[in-house]
Amino acid sequence: MARELTAPPWLTEGLRPRAAPIPWAAVVRASVALAAPLAVGTATGRPGYGALVSMGALSGVIGDTADAYRMRVFTIAVPQLFGALGMLCGTLVFGTGWTAVATVTALALVSGMISSIGAVASVSGLLLLLNAVVGAGLPLPSPWWLPPALLLLGGLVVLALTLLAWPLRVGVPERAVVAGTYRSVAGLLEAAGTPEYDARRRELTQSLNHSYDLLLARRARRHGRSPTLARLLAQLNAAVPVVEATAAAHLRPPEYGPLPAEHPAAVRALADAVEQGRTGAPPPLDLPVPAGPSTRALVQAIEHAATVAYEAEPDPYATADRLGRPAAIEVRARQAARALLLSGTSWRYGLRLALCIGLAQVLVSAIAVPRSYWVALTVTFVMKPDFGSVFSRAVLRALGTAAGLLIAMPVLAEVPHGWWDVPVMAALATLIPALSAKGYAFQTAAITPVILLLSDLLNHQGFHLVLPRLYDSLIGCGISLLAGYLLWPESWRTRILDRLADAVQDTASYVSLAFTTAPGRDEPARARYRRRLYRDLSTVRSEFQRALTEPPPVGARAQAWWPVVIAVERIVDATTATRVRIEHGAPVPTPAEVAVVTRELADLAEALRTGEPLPQAAPDVLAPHCALARLHHEVHAARAVAAPAP
Repeated sequence: MARELTAPPWLTEGLRPRAAPIPWAAVVRASVALAAPLAVGTATGRPGYGALVSMGALSGVIGDTADAYRMRVFTIAVPQLFGALGMLCGTLVFGTGWTAVATVTALALVSGMISSIGAVASVSGLLLLLNAVVGAGLPLPSPWWLPPALLLLGGLVVLALTLLAWPLRVGVPERAVVAGTYRSVAGLLEAAGTPEYDARRRELTQSLNHSYDLLLARRARRHGRSPTLARLLAQLNAAVPVVEATAAAHLRPPEYGPLPAEHPAAVRALADAVEQGRTGAPPPLDLPVPAGPSTRALVQAIEHAATVAYEAEPDPYATADRLGRPAAIEVRARQAARALLLSGTSWRYGLRLALCIGLAQVLVSAIAVPRSYWVALTVTFVMKPDFGSVFSRAVLRALGTAAGLLIAMPVLAEVPHGWWDVPVMAALATLIPALSAKGYAFQTAAITPVILLLSDLLNHQGFHLVLPRLYDSLIGCGISLLAGYLLWPESWRTRILDRLADAVQDTASYVSLAFTTAPGRDEPARARYRRRLYRDLSTVRSEFQRALTEPPPVGARAQAWWPVVIAVERIVDATTATRVRIEHGAPVPTPAEVAVVTRELADLAEALRTGEPLPQAAPDVLAPHCALARLHHEVHAARAVAAPAP
């Protein structure tokens, strides 16, 4: 019987659309921001000017990823400044031959290096290089300062549209994010004791990371203490004990059955109170009588969260700093500069991107390629090192470009220039925010026809742009695969397993910290360590999921080690749950029992780091009734999964 032909998992995973709601406000904003400049340009007889403003608006739409209005000012404005700088550099070297090649290659090095600093720096580096490529490859209106100015104007249009509702929605996005975390906690409670728990726990980790990033980043940019932020941080911190108690409830003996529905219902009611900003005395919770240490801890945690959720003015110097104060902007800037200049990863990514851009520029300079800037644009999108697997992005970029060209073909062939460009652009722009959340290939398919239409307004090539753009995209993808992927064989162990080993070693330290301090002592330190550990494990999981999208042998190795990642997450949950039970009356383990668990975790970390076989586990000296028995069982499960891995 002939074998059924199926697409490889690393390809189908990238082509599977992610479940994400359509951001209708962003859809309307993108449509207006990209179409309005074309309308003004057409009315004034300057369609090229309108196209440049729309190009700047496109950059603003892509970079508008924050929730809080104050942060959106930062995430939109800063990348626009870098984009204008890139356009300025590109415009100044347009038509200078090898000088342009050297300039764009140098900017590629800078773009790749600053991508390691953070999300805003990554988008800034992307726009710096993209606009430099466009400025160096297209004849733009003069004088030299006009194209950068028009780009900035487009970014200001997006920023103005984004901030229109700010006076009416002060604090609403921040409250919505914290309320969303509470709802994730309620979902975790509903999944306690069921196979759905692990998936809900990962969703909650992402929600907690997002909420803390938003609130702490905002506080780092404010002088003094904001009562609103202090209250939101207190509410967010109050949700953490509920999460810990839920972990304990999840590991209860099966005879206790699922948690009563009153627990998640109470947390959902708190989410509504947080989102609506209610204050005053909390309503009665009417929770069931606790049936053991786990549910006793859960009831106490929910009652505490209710008190904090309705508290109008929490102490900003008490609960708000439970997870540590964010560094000042000056300190963070110095840290970013050191990371930029001294990090081997930063230099390696920068050199990879510079090599690929340099090859693309040399190729199109030596060989006649019409409108050759598209080759370097493709390389820029594919090779952004912090955006995922270069291999899968190259393949998805080619497929997404082909789909985008199918959308653009009837537009370029049939739509005449003039006022018809305005409604067409308004329709095409809606696809960008609607499809970007679905995946990289879908985002590429949405952006491609928009860029083609804007390019056509500057070059007037019409339908003849379509096939050259497809060829250029394939050339750019090929350069990325050869010079950005195959020539840089990263060590699987260094890239992935070392990070997993560090997480396992940190888990051993967390176990030691959790069970060598008396109940009620040093809780803030444990909370900070636990939150950092969960964040690190989330990063490790993301690295593995990224590796799963690569072809063999990398994808196959990631698949083989994937169960270890899941096992380590379960160990951390079991540690948290055990500590909660101890805090509420369960037996305290002896130092010898703690040493057994930490030693076996340290052995696992060393085996992951060195590739040596795991040493034989010591005989199980823990009694079945010991507080660490369940945790020890999870450690043995992780070791059993890791032992046969290649």
